[in-house]
Amino acid sequence: MTEVAFHFNAPDSLAYACRLLRKAVGSGAKVVVTGPPDTLRELDALLWTFSATDFVPHCLADSEAHVVAASPVILATSIASTAHQQVLLNLGRLVPEGFDRFERVIELVGQDEQQRQLARARWKQYTDRGYAITRHDLTLKTSD
Repeated sequence: MTEVAFHFNAPDSLAYACRLLRKAVGSGAKVVVTGPPDTLRELDALLWTFSATDFVPHCLADSEAHVVAASPVILATSIASTAHQQVLLNLGRLVPEGFDRFERVIELVGQDEQQRQLARARWKQYTDRGYAITRHDLTLKTSD
């Protein structure tokens, strides 16, 4: 069964996503990041600039097939046909359709009330389907 984890209270969700992806790639994981197109474009740009010494190899899902196959991080508005099925990082508002194909799902939640409300709805959907959820409160965590 898919492992589901919620990372709550990220002061800067996209900066945290960059650090999380750097750590995941460093451990050899393959990650699909899903969310709205504007969020993925912003994350794409940030992954190129967030660190002067680290590079997180990534691509958009609609890149050439050989690039997608070689990339450990794929940014996708839809996970329906993504090749990687190890880790899914959800930056979207809804539970992604087909999330259960992945070994692990990470839900990233910022600090504003709207994000919290949407996260509560996703939490309920996962628990209603029988998934146990691991909770990570990022309030006291400043960096990885």
